[in-house]
Amino acid sequence: MKMHTYKSFNIVFTDKDKEFMESNFRLAETIAEFIGPHSEVVVHSFESLEHSVVKIVNGHHTGRKVGSPITDMGLKMLSTFEKTGDATPKSYFTRIKDGSLLKSTTCVLAGENGKPIGLFCINANLSYPFAEIIKTLMPDTIDTSIGAHENFSSSPSELIEKTLENAILKVESDEAVNLKSKNKAITKLLFENGIFELKEATNVVSERLGITRHAIYKYIREFRT
Repeated sequence: MKMHTYKSFNIVFTDKDKEFMESNFRLAETIAEFIGPHSEVVVHSFESLEHSVVKIVNGHHTGRKVGSPITDMGLKMLSTFEKTGDATPKSYFTRIKDGSLLKSTTCVLAGENGKPIGLFCINANLSYPFAEIIKTLMPDTIDTSIGAHENFSSSPSELIEKTLENAILKVESDEAVNLKSKNKAITKLLFENGIFELKEATNVVSERLGITRHAIYKYIREFRT
């Protein structure tokens, strides 16, 4: 791997570097929302090590905000990357000022031409009662229903079949849908779920519903308008 040398470790970003860096902001929000409020997610930029934090979610754990400097661990990882090219994510335990125990993981973010442009860090605060942490990972016990249904399929055809089966069951259980409009209602559900973005979908649906592909296309044109 080609090594890069940077004066004082502050890197001049290209437009593509900046775009890639900003693309991680939404990822940080997604991970923080998924794990819960007991974890801090941080994006560091090597464009300015003195003000490296460019995105932080739940920064109250470490008392940092956008514009805060890089950590000593971050500097160590950057130095290691420059010498060896090793960008393997690192997990470690550490304590912050108030004594709280964190489990952290950090990975190097690569930009244009593979140069390091920052760090993506997750810090889980383990000092909270374990029951509180687990509660954020579980559905509300008061509401026994699961809010979303998701098919985890190993192939496109399996995904289409499962989604089609669910649509058929939903339409057939709806007394407001008469027999004549059943196929159109099923097709509409599939369309709204984006299943026709998959190449095999039109053939599978037309065969299962016993209608032509032209009928499917006609329905889709109506839905789009």
